[in-house]
Parts: sequence; structure tokens; C-alpha cells
Amino acid sequence: MRIPIILFAVLLWAGLHVQAQNKQLLYDFVEIPQSGMVNPGVETDFQWYTGIPILSGISFQAASSGISVHDIFADDGRDINDKIREKAIYGMTPLDELSGTYQIELLNIGFRGKDPDYFYSLGIYNEGDAIGYWFHDYAVLGFEGNADKLNQRFQLDHLKTRGEMVNVFHFGVNRRLNNSLTVGGRAKLYSSIFDFNSTKNKGYFVTRPGENNVYASTLVADMQLRTSGLDELNDAIDDGTLAGTILRRAFFGGNLGLGFDVGFTYHLNEQTVVTGSVLDLGFIYHTGDVHNFTLNGEATVEGIEVILPGAANDPNTDFWQDLVDDVEGFFPFERNRSSYISFRPTKVYGSLRYDFGEPLRSRANCDCGLGTTRNSIRAKYTNSMGGQLYMINRPRGPQAALTAFYQRRFGNFMALKSTYTVDKFSFTNIGLGLNLQTGPINLYVMADNLLGYSNLADSHYTSFQLGLNIISWGKK
Repeated sequence: MRIPIILFAVLLWAGLHVQAQNKQLLYDFVEIPQSGMVNPGVETDFQWYTGIPILSGISFQAASSGISVHDIFADDGRDINDKIREKAIYGMTPLDELSGTYQIELLNIGFRGKDPDYFYSLGIYNEGDAIGYWFHDYAVLGFEGNADKLNQRFQLDHLKTRGEMVNVFHFGVNRRLNNSLTVGGRAKLYSSIFDFNSTKNKGYFVTRPGENNVYASTLVADMQLRTSGLDELNDAIDDGTLAGTILRRAFFGGNLGLGFDVGFTYHLNEQTVVTGSVLDLGFIYHTGDVHNFTLNGEATVEGIEVILPGAANDPNTDFWQDLVDDVEGFFPFERNRSSYISFRPTKVYGSLRYDFGEPLRSRANCDCGLGTTRNSIRAKYTNSMGGQLYMINRPRGPQAALTAFYQRRFGNFMALKSTYTVDKFSFTNIGLGLNLQTGPINLYVMADNLLGYSNLADSHYTSFQLGLNIISWGKK
């Protein structure tokens, strides 16, 4: 099997774009229906809403934790090889992430039940996610070789990567238990388009002085690459049927899985609110179009051994092929079609919000306002401020981000949310989200790391989200 073109493209994409899928601007932005996708327990006052297909929820995030385009290609008079050595080869560590994500909504509908305390939602979205950590020792070995690095172990566990493209079908229920607490849950069915992962590699490569030759190279390897869907997509490229194959795999023709989201909103008092959610607690069981590759073994090779003068006089001797055969015998490179389970990148959100300023009456068809005691939507306030926590499960452990935010509402027509986020990628990430409501038409636009737009080549992070919805609050 040749290396699939799609796998190479995804790995390249992962190497160029970095950042997990933190949606800190959208989280708890209750005027936007898509805020329910990052917290199923969000407070909603809509009677119903529908997203405009393809346009209702688009998000993309990309960045670089250890290097930027400017670091390598800046016209600063320095040799590019020196910059690659300094900034990439030795400037990055195995903890630097190379990753990216996108999400596109295909369908998103929500409606309130006969019991107004219940709100239901359903939809479909397509999502792609990939991550790869900087393979530091592989880069050093490939760039400089091992001639002057005797006894130095090159660690094979520096190679950690995973990626997927999946269609997600979801149905959610949101319930207002009382005037203080709203909870929600969402069931998900995953239809995998493709998946690859190689995250549990172990071993090392080392060169030492040899006994029968100048050098002896030792390789201790326990490595595995698991893939599903890539062969079929690669064949579809050759046959000119890529679009049809992707659609078929996206709509239950691929490997299937299950998952769920949960969330809540709780009012400590009239103006102080705590929220939290857990997203994508789920898995996909890969049984179709599975191709796995393993390299497992331990051996020492001292290169080509030549017995002179007899070997030189034997025209049938192929020294290099003998060496290749020996290496392949020592390290069996095997392929199998064993089924496997992949777990989704689980995400956790939490926030503490303080509302202040002039209270605004809800548009909902209910008796809502200050002092409301029955099960109803509380009034919004002109201003909100607070903090948010975000965590995502990644192959090298959880990745976290902290966000401070301020939100300003201009009646029921417009709302702005500004954020300042600190994570392992940036300490200067300032974001801004805008929500506009004109009659039933809802439009939102959001962007992160605004300071980076002054020089995109030197930016370590960029992100945007946008959407278009139709919202109804029912009769007053």
C-alpha cells in the first residue's frame, strides 16, 4: 500500500495550523443559538430558531505554538538554514503542538416544547480535527545525521499524531428546572469519513562504536499507525469519485460511533451565574477500510561486513541488499486490518459571570423580569463580565486556557463580547464577537488574536466564527 495522498495532505495541514478548538467568544453568548452547541444547558428565550444551512455555523482556528512564517522567511539577511536550525530544529520541543480544526453546520434547528420549560435542538455538522507534536529527535536526526552524536538516544515517542474528519448527527434537550437552574444534554451519532492516529510509540535509536565495524546502530521500536477510510478516499481520487465517496461516508457509510454532551447554568443570585459543560464524551468504532501498520523489534546492525579479498571477487554479492534484508528481518514491518476504537477529543468549559447595569426584558413570551419566582427566563443585564476556563484532552495530556471577558448589550439589537485569553500559545490573545439582531434575522461574527492581524506572517494564532440564523420569540 502506498502512502495515501490524503494522509500526507492532512499531516501537512496539521503542520501549518495550530490550536485546539476553544470557542471562548461563543461560550455563554446566550443571544446566539449556537452557544447551545458549547453548553447544552445554556439559558434560551427563543420560541424556535433555524440556522441557514452551511452559513449558520462556520468556525476555523489555526496557529503555531513554537514558530511562525516570519521566523523562517523574514528578510533579515540571515541564512535560512541557520534560522531553521535555531527556530525549528532546536527552538521547538516535543510539547509544541501542530494542530488545527474546522467546523461547518449543515443543519441546526431548535424549538420550545408544549411545556415551555423544555427546549429541543437537532442538527448535523461536519468537523475536522488534527494534531501532531513536534518530532524533535526525528528532525535533529534527519537534519544533522548521527555521525557526531555517538551514544545519543533519539526517542521514537516524539512522534505523536492523530486526525479525523467526521459528520456528527445530534439531538439535544434543554430543561429549566427552576428559576435558578437550567440543565441540558445532547446525544451524538458520529459517522467517520477518515481517521488516523499514531500516539503510543515507544523506543529509541542510538549509534555506538562497533565491535565488528566502525559503528553499531541499535533500534528498539514499538510503533503503530492506525488508519480507517484513507484507502477508500485515496482510490476515489484516482477514480474521480471523491465527492460522492465523502458524502456516502459522511451519511452513515463510514465507521460509526456514539457520544454525548452535558451542561448547566446556575444562578448563585440575581446577578451572579455559574456555567459548565462537557462536550464529546464519545468514541468511534472503526471496522471498515481499516489499515494498521506496526514496527516492533529490537536489534543492532553494524553496517556492511565485507570479507576481503573473496567478497570483492564474487559478482553475485549485493552488499546493500543484504543489509536491507537483514534490517527487515530484524524489524518486522507488519500490516493488519484489526478493528480499533478512537476516542473523541473531550472538551470542558466553565465560567463565572457577573451581570450589572440596567436590566433588559426578555423577548420571550413569558412574564420575565426582576423578582421573577416561577420557572421563567431571567432578565438580561446591559453588562456582563467574568472569567472562563477551557480544557481539552490531547495525546500529551490536557491543554487549558483561561479567558477574561466583558459583554455589552445595546438593547435587543446588538451585543458585543470582548475576550482576553491566556494559553500555551499566546499571552496577548484579544478577541471580539459581534451579534446583530434585525427582526428575525440573526448574524454573528467573531475573531480572535486581533493584534496578530497587523502582521499575519508573524502571528502565532488566528481564529474566526460566523453564522446566520432565523429566530422567533413567539407572540408577546
